[in-house]
Amino acid sequence: MTVNVTRWALAVLTIGMTAFAPAALLAAQPEPSTPHHGGEANLVLPDLSTVSFLGFDGHTLLLAGILVSALGLLFGMLIYGQLKALPVHGSMLEISELIYETCKTYLLQQGRFLLILWLFIGAIVAVYFGWLASSVDPATGETIHGFPLLKVGIILLFSLVGIAGSYGVAWFGIRVNTFANSRTAFASLRGIPYPCYAIPLKAGMSIGMMLISVELLLMLFILLFVPGDYAGPCFIGFAIGESLGAAALRIAGGIFTKIADIGSDLMKIVFKIKEDDARNPGVIADCTGDNAGDSVGPSADGFETYGVTGVALISFILLAVSSPVVQVQLLVWIFMMRIVMVVASGVSYLVNEALAKSQYEKAASMNFEAPLTRLVWLTSFVSIALTYVASYLLIPTLGDGSLWWKLSTVITCGTLAGAVIPELVKVFTSVDSAHVREVVTSSEEGGPSLNILSGFVAGNFSAYWLGISIVLLMGAAYLVSNLGFADIGMIAPAVFAFGLVAFGFLGMGPVTIAVDSYGPVTDNAQSVFELSTIEQLPNIHAEIRQQFGFDPDFERAKQNLEENDGAGNTFKATAKPVLIGTAVVGATTMIFSIILALTEGLKPDLVAKLSLLHPPFLLGLITGGAMIYWFTGASTQAVTTGAYRAVEFIKANIRLEGSTRASVADSKKVVEICTQYAQKGMFNIFLGVFFGTLAFAFLEPFFFIGYLVSIALFGLYQAIFMANAGGAWDNAKKIVEVELKKKGTPLHDATVVGDTVGDPFKDTSSVAMNPVIKFTTLFGLLAVELAVSLTAQQGATFTLLFSAVFFVVSAFFVWRSFYGMRINREA
Repeated sequence: MTVNVTRWALAVLTIGMTAFAPAALLAAQPEPSTPHHGGEANLVLPDLSTVSFLGFDGHTLLLAGILVSALGLLFGMLIYGQLKALPVHGSMLEISELIYETCKTYLLQQGRFLLILWLFIGAIVAVYFGWLASSVDPATGETIHGFPLLKVGIILLFSLVGIAGSYGVAWFGIRVNTFANSRTAFASLRGIPYPCYAIPLKAGMSIGMMLISVELLLMLFILLFVPGDYAGPCFIGFAIGESLGAAALRIAGGIFTKIADIGSDLMKIVFKIKEDDARNPGVIADCTGDNAGDSVGPSADGFETYGVTGVALISFILLAVSSPVVQVQLLVWIFMMRIVMVVASGVSYLVNEALAKSQYEKAASMNFEAPLTRLVWLTSFVSIALTYVASYLLIPTLGDGSLWWKLSTVITCGTLAGAVIPELVKVFTSVDSAHVREVVTSSEEGGPSLNILSGFVAGNFSAYWLGISIVLLMGAAYLVSNLGFADIGMIAPAVFAFGLVAFGFLGMGPVTIAVDSYGPVTDNAQSVFELSTIEQLPNIHAEIRQQFGFDPDFERAKQNLEENDGAGNTFKATAKPVLIGTAVVGATTMIFSIILALTEGLKPDLVAKLSLLHPPFLLGLITGGAMIYWFTGASTQAVTTGAYRAVEFIKANIRLEGSTRASVADSKKVVEICTQYAQKGMFNIFLGVFFGTLAFAFLEPFFFIGYLVSIALFGLYQAIFMANAGGAWDNAKKIVEVELKKKGTPLHDATVVGDTVGDPFKDTSSVAMNPVIKFTTLFGLLAVELAVSLTAQQGATFTLLFSAVFFVVSAFFVWRSFYGMRINREA
């Protein structure tokens, strides 16, 4: 008994510490009556060369993906070189390099933080998989506890590969963006808008292509070159690393960027100084935050989301489809869809750029949003067309011969969402939006109060329309899944359909990342222009004419940069609900998987517990909402306290007389404050969610299902509301600055206050819902499976005891997220 208790206690703690492990994401269900031992670590890939496609076997065909990935990497590196070679004045280059140096400081600190987490989690993973995880001896059929040392080593190795992927892509994004920001600022001096648009988009596209290509290359390497019986451990380790990197960089980055942004923005009201005043030591931290939160976070999040969605579909196919031939057909089809979508993004970008250049290269003015909107829609249509064509060529005989277009239609639901959702977001966040202009109008007479209320209105309306659109697209996918998916021996086809919708959401991955990364570059470019103080440099007109061959137009440059920043704000806003939607759709898929397992294949007496008549289920629904609102407050509290400390330092150290620029030391001190509170906030949030998930999974299985449903639904609407309300406040300020030209007025002050409320709304709490929803659901799959097993072996009392302990620990970190983070005037 003592040995069993010890083993289960270690198992509980191990599962807890591997909370980041999205192996759970892979848990599509096998036959309910046939439990699988060791989970996805025991998956065996079929031989891809046993099925032919277009005259090639599956293995050979997928080698084309290696070539496409290599071309994507080459594209990213070529853009890197082109951006670096663009002309730039020394004063602007100095600022962009200072921003890069502070970004490096932040990333190095985050890297050390990640390695500490990896060492701790790696030790627990080694204990769990080396001693506790079960597998079946193929010779004797006996259950064996603990994997061979080589398998454990592979899990740990690929976890490092996953971390390196997320971290490396984030670093590449920062380097590209800090090349692009100064080059964009300098190009604006020509007085024409086209370079202000083309350079940030080129930088974003390089990041998008690099991100997706690295992800595809790593997954293809596992699929094609790792022996089939070792693929499971490779995917598990890779997923652990990805999720660890994404969680740390996304949540901490969101807190960091808004501490810096609020600290910098409030100085405009306090000291009546201009935007991005070079004497404000908070401006460099704000520029760093633009990269840490608005570039690093989405890049790491996108990298992880793209990867784990693919891994989920791979594992679902292996666990839920019995025929090896059908498994190979679906696996090859999935990866060929990924390859096709990368090609579609690249081709669409080149076509769109040719059109934009012919339209705007010599134009005196342009609508910066127009070519970005066209790029999104063009990529969507090209992706959809290629999806149907490729599916027809690859799997024309799958099932009854009609599944090629049905599978394509399900993916199309997600691909359309990637274009429709941005359009709906623009209705509430664009500078041309009636909602945003309502925020400005209400501020003219009502000041900050009515400004904030109008932003709330925009956010609430947006949640309605985006929610309805997601329901319609998921509903269409569900209906199509009823048309023959089960005929190929697939269990729970709706699970696969929802997974394909999430897959389709990410179908335009390079373009989605590109338009999202566009915003940080445009924001930084405006800051670089001001921080360089280039207008005040002696003989600057003659110097630029002599060195670069044109006469600078400073007024037109500032106008174009500010207008372009508004477009950047809009398209940063459009990308957020796409990633949020992916998380919720994926969570829905995983919740179905849990239901199938707990109801033993949807037995009616067990399904009846998924009802309001079963009190634990109802209580779980209520509890999930409570956790979402705590998380919103905890992440905002970290921003509030950090911003207080940043403002306190800036006020004490800003030098407005006798100085033209803040010292580097003061700027780095603000970066240090932002980093400190970002990491403290993330630590409390992670452990609160982590132990809370364990507590509720161990309390009662159907309580936990209600909890997960609630987390997904509350999180979806809370995130959409906050993201779009924040976007409306942001661009309302931009209208006052650019169109009305009323900087420094009470109206401008009102919109600045609204924007500081919107900052943590749109760039901290809302965007961090994505990894929180994914983490809770994915980890929950492991936790609830362990809880059910523990209850069966040791009894319900033992499990409830664990639940109580975990809840107390979670409640401590919930308490600490406020009382340990609140503002102390004497600190």
